[in-house]
Amino acid sequence: MTTTLFPRLAEVSRNTAETQITVKLNLDGTGQAHLSTGIGFFDHMLDQIARHGLIDLDIRCVGDLHIDGHHTVEDVGITLGQAVAKAVGDKKGLRRYGHAYVPLDEALSRVVVDFSGRPGLEMHVPFKSGMIGTFDSQLAYEFFQGFVNHAFVTLHIDNLRGDNSHHQAETVFKAFARALRMALEIDPRAANVIPSTKGSL
Repeated sequence: MTTTLFPRLAEVSRNTAETQITVKLNLDGTGQAHLSTGIGFFDHMLDQIARHGLIDLDIRCVGDLHIDGHHTVEDVGITLGQAVAKAVGDKKGLRRYGHAYVPLDEALSRVVVDFSGRPGLEMHVPFKSGMIGTFDSQLAYEFFQGFVNHAFVTLHIDNLRGDNSHHQAETVFKAFARALRMALEIDPRAANVIPSTKGSL
């Protein structure tokens, strides 16, 4: 009998002088998304995580966008990471590892994730332009850094090719979603087993 309860749900709020954020998620969802961060392209990328990761995702953020998007994007990454960690629980039965390659026209990205219990990010994405709509492409790194620090995952992101920054970012977020989806699946052959020789993650 598995100790993993379905659906795996979490709700986390983060309130600072810079941002007020609530994240609700269902790791065993159908990809429904309700997103409001005040940055249109960022909402579009978060939607990729929901749709391609089959994660029901509700993210509401009011941030200091009169300064810039940095605090909003980073803090959403932090809060989403906290919510994923909470929903995953003891990690029994988790496949743990996930990977994906995703193309979009000329762009191609690869993402590999490990629910290792150790935060680590290697991200190599040479964006061709600084801004994508009102989204500063540099903030993609801040989002993923915030996520890994609080989801306690190891994450490798590589944009293998691409000439259009919108395409580069979209392949990264879609591949991230697909890799998450794989890693978060429960392996029915090891439903009560923590996937580590250490016995804990």
